[in-house]
Amino acid sequence: MNKLSTSTTPQDVAQRLREGMARGVLSFPLTSMRSDGSLDADAYRAYLTAQLATEPGAVFPACGTGEFFSLDEEEYREVVRVTVEVADGRLPVVAGTGYGWAQSLRFARIAQEEGAGALLVMPHYLVEASQDGLVEQLRRISAGTALPLIAYQRGQVTFTADSLRRIADIPSVIGLKDGHSDLDRLQRLTLAAPDGFLFFNGAATAEIQARAYATVGVPAYSSAVHAFAPEIAGAFLTALREQDDAAVDRLLREFYVPLVELRDRAPGYAVSLVKAAARLRGLPVGPVRAPLTDPRPGDVADLEKVLNAGLDLVSAPRHRA
Repeated sequence: MNKLSTSTTPQDVAQRLREGMARGVLSFPLTSMRSDGSLDADAYRAYLTAQLATEPGAVFPACGTGEFFSLDEEEYREVVRVTVEVADGRLPVVAGTGYGWAQSLRFARIAQEEGAGALLVMPHYLVEASQDGLVEQLRRISAGTALPLIAYQRGQVTFTADSLRRIADIPSVIGLKDGHSDLDRLQRLTLAAPDGFLFFNGAATAEIQARAYATVGVPAYSSAVHAFAPEIAGAFLTALREQDDAAVDRLLREFYVPLVELRDRAPGYAVSLVKAAARLRGLPVGPVRAPLTDPRPGDVADLEKVLNAGLDLVSAPRHRA
């Protein structure tokens, strides 16, 4: 297993991520579960091996799409361990962490022990917080782990330009994932950030807004679609980078927008539809865990139509080996 070297600096990790973000989409893999809701590490290994064969820019295990919020600490350890083993040093592994800073550090220490290269700090639990509190949360986590941190603003976490400068002064904080899609605010943040600070688009179904994010200097994005159809995610990225607007518009119109409209039918579909789509392709991911619920049968039927339309657009098989 390729454990984190103690000589690795946040700048080294940031550079590897920068290179990966320039190369491909960011992969947020699903976590495989058995029908009884228990973790299926062997299935996860098989699924992840297929995902990483498509050469994403980096892999982010046990984050939102990976149902971090429902994993206990030993399950989290197993997911990170398997991811590091499968990645085998070929690309950065950024594990999720979250809740309050004390619990975040419990997960952070596990991720560090298992060889992750960095952490994505997801929004804290339940309460709203002042800007001083948001900054202090990251300071506390930074003080308790050697791993570089990427802040995630979404939900109740929103940074001002001044707070962005303050978190960027924390030596281990190397970037920001944005899930708010407030481009006015995001532009202010990118202008306030020091050179080399990483930003990426973490909106739900990020491809919908990829062109808009790029106009404010944030071209990199995470892709939930990559979790079940890397062929579609890859074709979209290629069309976007080649400025093939006709191809981008066709994929948006015939696949991504219908997928988003389907996603909006019920709470939790941002994850459970992704798992359902992966199952439709024969991938060993299993069901979601409560409080999420698997999609209704009629919605799965509609999902299959949308998925097949997208796969046909890029001439990809409907089932993956």
